[in-house]
Amino acid sequence: MPCYRFDGLVPVVDPTAFVHPTASLIGDVIIGPRCYIGPGAALRGDFGRLVVENGANVQDNCVMHSFPGADCVVEQDGHVGHGAVLHGCRVGRNALVGMNAVVMDGAVIGAESLVAAMSFVKAGMVVPARTLVAGSPARVMRDLTEKEIAWKSHGTAEYQELARRCHETLAEVEPLREMEKDRPRFAGGHVTLDKAR
Repeated sequence: MPCYRFDGLVPVVDPTAFVHPTASLIGDVIIGPRCYIGPGAALRGDFGRLVVENGANVQDNCVMHSFPGADCVVEQDGHVGHGAVLHGCRVGRNALVGMNAVVMDGAVIGAESLVAAMSFVKAGMVVPARTLVAGSPARVMRDLTEKEIAWKSHGTAEYQELARRCHETLAEVEPLREMEKDRPRFAGGHVTLDKAR
């Protein structure tokens, strides 16, 4: 992975975390255990500190950054969807930020909350725990159900397992010229030899 020291600060990555080789880590970045950092993610700790806590994921093409002296944090089991931008904010424990959402400086996403895809969370907004926010600008829509929180937790567990699987099986290769006969498929997150119906 591209990993850069900046003004004497070197990123820290727990050995159980997986950072994709195309993700970039710069300066004051701390990645905790069992985290997954996806392809093309840019975590630029050249002004403020960026922290991704135990079991959290920051997916493909996400951006994390902050103003000088301010932290940007994804707390334990946080889940940041493809293409999201986090700037100087805090994503609470077991919360989800949807695809292509933007969360601005000083915003706090409460524990077990969900920011809908494409939402814009304004600077300084405090999202209550266990709520759904959506829109541009985002506003609280309703409380989340236990079923929705369980769905989110299951998705995050899949990314924790993905980090482990990437350590064990991800390898750069040349593509095949044609599809092999009886090509296996992924089922439940793992390769199976069962054919598609």
